[in-house]
Amino acid sequence: MQNSATPTHCPYCALQCGMNLTPAADGTVEVTERADFPVNRGALCGKGRTAPAVLSSRVRLTSPLVRSAGALVPASWDEALDRIAEGLARTRAEHGPDAVGVFGGGGLTNEKAYALGKFARVVLGTSQIDYNGRFCMSSAAAAGTKAFGLDRGLPFPLADIPRTGCVILVGSNLAETMPPALRYLTELKDNGGTLIVVDPRRTRTAEQADLHLAPRPGTDLALALGLLHLVVAEGRTDEAYIRERTVGWEEARAAAMAHWPEYVERITGVSVPQLRRAVRMFCEPEAAMVLTARGPEQQSKGTDTVGAWINLCLATGRAGRPRSGYGCLTGQGNGQGGREHGQKADQLPGYRKLTDPAARRHVAGVWGVDPDSLPGPGRSAYELLDALGTDIRSLLLMGSNPVVSAPRAAHVEERVRSLDFLAVCDVVLSETAALADVVLPVTQWAEETGTMTSLEGRVLLRRRALAPPEGVRSDLEVLHGLAARLGVEKGFPADPEEVFEELRRASAGGPADYSGITYRRLAEENGVFWPCPAPAAAGDAAGAAPDGPDARPGDPARDRAPATAAHPGTPRLFLDRFATEDGRARFVPVAHRAAAEEPDEEYPVLLTTGRVVAQYQSGAQTRRVDELNAAAPGPFVELHPRLAARLGAAEGDPVAVVSRRGRAVAPARITTAIRPDTVFMPFHWPGEGRANTLTNPALDPASRMPEFKACAVRLEAVRR
Repeated sequence: MQNSATPTHCPYCALQCGMNLTPAADGTVEVTERADFPVNRGALCGKGRTAPAVLSSRVRLTSPLVRSAGALVPASWDEALDRIAEGLARTRAEHGPDAVGVFGGGGLTNEKAYALGKFARVVLGTSQIDYNGRFCMSSAAAAGTKAFGLDRGLPFPLADIPRTGCVILVGSNLAETMPPALRYLTELKDNGGTLIVVDPRRTRTAEQADLHLAPRPGTDLALALGLLHLVVAEGRTDEAYIRERTVGWEEARAAAMAHWPEYVERITGVSVPQLRRAVRMFCEPEAAMVLTARGPEQQSKGTDTVGAWINLCLATGRAGRPRSGYGCLTGQGNGQGGREHGQKADQLPGYRKLTDPAARRHVAGVWGVDPDSLPGPGRSAYELLDALGTDIRSLLLMGSNPVVSAPRAAHVEERVRSLDFLAVCDVVLSETAALADVVLPVTQWAEETGTMTSLEGRVLLRRRALAPPEGVRSDLEVLHGLAARLGVEKGFPADPEEVFEELRRASAGGPADYSGITYRRLAEENGVFWPCPAPAAAGDAAGAAPDGPDARPGDPARDRAPATAAHPGTPRLFLDRFATEDGRARFVPVAHRAAAEEPDEEYPVLLTTGRVVAQYQSGAQTRRVDELNAAAPGPFVELHPRLAARLGAAEGDPVAVVSRRGRAVAPARITTAIRPDTVFMPFHWPGEGRANTLTNPALDPASRMPEFKACAVRLEAVRR
């Protein structure tokens, strides 16, 4: 075991904070500050500091498990892999390739995501592959692609945020979900900028705001349209920008003008004076940004909602300009890269469309297969889970825990239980893994090398710092072994750098072009922003700026790149043109519509869900860390004192929250920080406090994102 510090990155959120890891003689691993990484500059949250706790054999899997007489028992790797290959092959032979499903995760490295997508399409021949990142930022991706022709979470570095004039932060609680990023908002205010937070709760982040807007859950679309109406009515549009850099304004303008301030106030609960103040704060500075997160995105109209916020940016000339723009704060560690390279139902590596014949030819050429052999698009994540046990009879699952994280979770659990065969690769025995026929113990972040793509679009090298325990293998080794057993001897190497080299070729020329990125560059440059095409030809401008605050891509004054120099990457997109055919951004006309499920007499209250600072996603890993459990030991129901009084509930009393899909019970947390018509539950826990038992799987028609953020419930007192 090495005893020197290894520079690497946190295993959790999309900040991918830099850290140093040093193994100790007693088997523990020390986390120390890594100040050279520009995103977190050494700062870490509690999850990052305690991440090595999950490396312990006390909490993680160290042997394959197979089901025997109803119980999971240890087995050899050969037996476990043989069982998986036999199970998948039997389903394919009896029911066809699309009866086999593959479900991935937003925490998988780019190499794993790429190999998993290739495995599904080349080895299994199935179209039925998607991943839990569909639940993360798919609505923002759909809206960004419509408007700009390209989806990258942030089209600018985080370092630009403190240098803008105003930020509207919509549905994000950075103080708890990405604590090291809160410094960017603090620095924004220190520099004289202002912060507007849109959230139905007065969160720790909202407490930092100059203006907090607290709309009813599910009404963010109306709010954005109301702000755009006022921008037009007050003559604050940037007509020259609209004329020169956009199309579709007249239709979008007409749609927004139907949302006058008093109408929006009735829908959202946000007062007209607050709406007018928000418009002044956003429009008066030279530069401004809108940043969205899961709040507006996890809705059955999430794509239109994000589109409305993008329209606000376009109408005011706040996109594709320095220190301005629209951006999405990706949640999962590799939510960005995870969908760029093939584990999403409709995409091929390089963010290519699976339905594009040229894309199919290119990727098939890299893979050495006939383009016609590649299956078409399959089901989205929830639709795939909903089809388990009926159309989909066997499932290979990597790095996800949908029994806790999916909407309508009790139904999803029932569908998982109905499978003919389930194989799970995970580092711990999650609630989903506990239902499997075969469970494979796989390596973790500190035990493997691979690349991740952060919320900035910065591709990073996460380095191996220590050897995994005996009996543990990497996901790449798993796919290599399964492919060989299923008759494909070549094309699935276990070495991550070899996989990345193929990924580079497969992504070349695509929207997410990684072909100019190498492991060596990533190590030397602290990451590279995509797109980064192959080395520039002699005399060609590099076409992208270094990571400085005012550098611009394509400036004539930039030095010409020598023939041997690699493309420097693209920290800032759209400064000269958007990624559409004509280089212009698209306004998309949208109109408010209600949530899929509004309160009524039987279910009179709105439920919204989210995270707490000490837990992460389904909690499969963080719930195994003593320090984090001490800080956040279990679920709760946050409700306003007036609602608690009507229910007769005191602080800490058990409260039942009931929706049309099920019932969850958790202690009451009474606070004036939430609207009286709304309750909040965090979604990290299984059991009777499982928040996603309640949530609505109504899907956005474009992104197929479920409506996690708004559903109708009733509250019941629980006597124990």
